Amino acid sequence: MGCGSCGTGKDGAPGGCQSHGNCASGGCNRMNVHDWLANLPFSDPESNCRVVEVSFNNGSRKDFFKNTTLHYYERGEMIAVEGTSGFDVGMVNLTGELVRLQLKKNNIDEKSPDIKKVLRLATEQDLAKLQETKAKEAQMLIRSRAIARQLKLDLKMAEVEIQADGRKATYFYIADDRVDFRELIKLYANEFKVKVEMRQIGARQEAGKVGGIGSCGRELCCSTWLTDFKSVNTNAARYQNLSINQTKLSGQCGRLKCCLNYELDTYLDALQFFPNDSDMLELAKGRAFLVKKDIFRNLMWYTLADSNKQYPLTIDTVKRIKAQNKQGIRPEELETAEVITGKPKEIEPEYADLVGQISLKTLEKTTRKRKEKERGQQQRQQGGGQQRNQPNQPNQQRQSPPQPNQQRQGTSQPNQQRQGPSQPNQQRQGPPPRRNNQQQSGGQPRNQNKPQQGGNKRPPEN
Repeated sequence: MGCGSCGTGKDGAPGGCQSHGNCASGGCNRMNVHDWLANLPFSDPESNCRVVEVSFNNGSRKDFFKNTTLHYYERGEMIAVEGTSGFDVGMVNLTGELVRLQLKKNNIDEKSPDIKKVLRLATEQDLAKLQETKAKEAQMLIRSRAIARQLKLDLKMAEVEIQADGRKATYFYIADDRVDFRELIKLYANEFKVKVEMRQIGARQEAGKVGGIGSCGRELCCSTWLTDFKSVNTNAARYQNLSINQTKLSGQCGRLKCCLNYELDTYLDALQFFPNDSDMLELAKGRAFLVKKDIFRNLMWYTLADSNKQYPLTIDTVKRIKAQNKQGIRPEELETAEVITGKPKEIEPEYADLVGQISLKTLEKTTRKRKEKERGQQQRQQGGGQQRNQPNQPNQQRQSPPQPNQQRQGTSQPNQQRQGPSQPNQQRQGPPPRRNNQQQSGGQPRNQNKPQQGGNKRPPEN
């Protein structure tokens, strides 16, 4: 059995903490204890305590059993012990000298003949029988509540615990007054065919059996370690200067929280230095009334009748004013004490005025580039639209640029006439020939009547 926080692997072994069922966090077994004397050797092994503490139903109930066998049982082992007209199966919770201390705490004699005995280690048949009987507890609890409701009994059935061999069932119930459940026991015995035992518990014990998380974020004290429940009243909250709010001071059981008693002794010791008859002080302005006592700073806070302002006074100041009032002297003002908080002051960051010092040239350059790009895209779109609107010339193909390695047509052959672009059905071959004074490849001058340029040009004759 592994705890819920560490989980189990594919092979069934618990992972995470590797506790193998002995987790002390409360997830595997409630009311766990740590045997801090387990690894210490003893000079006389025969004087070791032969009584072991066994827990049942995941730690909700514990009992002591005498080990009369020669086997030494370790913590966490499942053993079979004597029960009511049969046997029961539980887990060893504590061994050694710490059991002797627990016996002394519970006023139980170690050599008492009333202590039941340990039978053997739990076998596979014992564990299988235990799982079979535990599976019936939920349905039996539901049915037992229905029967109690039919009899109109003023009680609440909290838990049902069945013995491992299935011969006895213990019913834990909550009731404010005495309940006559003789008829209820007869119905339970006929319905479930077991020996019935009724045990009355309180609301705090019920919360310990159910379990849960408290307002502090930890598991409930009553379900992990607390066994002795002391009475808690509202005076404990008043001594600690807590607001009397029933919602905040109550636990999951509906009663006042047990943790109100944890620091009560410390507060009572600190309150001994505060004056008792200091609820009211006489001043020249009027009367000052006590509001609260700050035990950690040894301050007493007062307020005037016509004002909501609170004045912190030290214990010595209050005692001096009280002594003056007994003499008939009324001070003019209250000598307030300086309240120093332990919280450090937050340093405000210094802000520099950088308006006009930040250069935006990079942003302006990026914006300008983006606008030029958008303008170019618009011009290309407009140009493309105009070309699409022009009429298409028939049988005319677009002129492709000349290739560097392609021979010019129309100039390479001397006997071929020049083809002009005026003919509509004729493709234009190559670029037009250059107009210069050089003769064509056929040896004929391009324009014989054109006068020669340069220095050979003659002036016109008169």
